[in-house]
Amino acid sequence: MKKKIKNSVSKRFKVTKNGKVMFSHQYKSHLKINKSGSRLRRQKEPGVLRGKFAHKIKQMLGAA
Repeated sequence: MKKKIKNSVSKRFKVTKNGKVMFSHQYKSHLKINKSGSRLRRQKEPGVLRGKFAHKIKQMLGAA
């Protein structure tokens, strides 16, 4: 039987060709006036998940 992919996970995470799990940072869309420019620049770049949690996300996406 084919395993179902978690829709909520597929919208939040992407797996690259080399198997890295990428995510986009939170708290970047509104109330920007209170946040520093360096913080907002850091949040623009996608983050990389590592370890057991990344493995769990890959399993939910069917990429493991």
